[in-house]
Amino acid sequence: MSHRVGIGYDVHPFAEGRKLFLGGVEFVYEKGLQGHSDADVLIHAIADAVLGAIGESDIGHHFPNTDERWRGVSSLVFLKEIRRMLDQRGAVLENIDASLISEEPKIGPRLAEMKAKVGEALGLTPQRVGIKATTNEKLGFLGRKEGIAAMAVASVTVKD
Repeated sequence: MSHRVGIGYDVHPFAEGRKLFLGGVEFVYEKGLQGHSDADVLIHAIADAVLGAIGESDIGHHFPNTDERWRGVSSLVFLKEIRRMLDQRGAVLENIDASLISEEPKIGPRLAEMKAKVGEALGLTPQRVGIKATTNEKLGFLGRKEGIAAMAVASVTVKD
C-alpha cells in the first residue's frame, strides 16, 4: 500500500439567474455560479484533488461540459462516481481538506451541512472532511465579488 496526495483548484464567476450551490448545499444569494453543471466550485476542487491522488485526469475529462447529460446536474453526482472509481481500485480515501475563497455569502453557518453532504457522497464521516472559508481581503476578482474559488487536498491509500 502507498499513500498519495492530490490537489484541486477551481474558480467560477458569478452569473445572474442561477442558484448558488457550495458543497452540495443551496445558498440563498442574489447570484449563482456560471457553469455547465450546478457549478459547485467546492466540489469541483475536491473532485480534482481525489482524481489527482489516484493518478486520473481532471474533472473536465471525466464529466466534460460538452456532454449534455451533465448539464445542470448536482456535482454530488460527480463525487459519487469518483467514489466508485476509488472502490474499483481498492483505494481508501483518508480525508479531504478544502478552502473556499469568497467575500460573500457567509459560509460558516452552513459548514456542518456541507461537510455532511460531501462526506456522504464520498463515503467519509464529516470528521474526515475539512472545509474552511476565507476572503480574498477585497483584492482581485474574488475581492470584487466577481466569483468564488476553491482549493482542496485529498489523501488516499492505494494498492501498489
